[in-house]
Amino acid sequence: MGSFSIWHWLIVLAIVLVVFGTKKLRGAGGDLGGAIKNFKQAMKEGEEDAAKTPAQLAEQQKQNSASSEQNTKV
Repeated sequence: MGSFSIWHWLIVLAIVLVVFGTKKLRGAGGDLGGAIKNFKQAMKEGEEDAAKTPAQLAEQQKQNSASSEQNTKV
């Protein structure tokens, strides 16, 4: 009842491939990669915002609201 051998893992992998198929697994991997990329980008933006002064943040919010109003008018 020790740890699984390589043969156990290969059998599990084969079953997963049969059940889900390679397209679904590839899509799930791409989705996971995109989520990680977006998370890293948001963390980077958060660090940049933390370094800004309150006046700079207020100006950025004004610009964002102005651009969102332009998008809704179109």
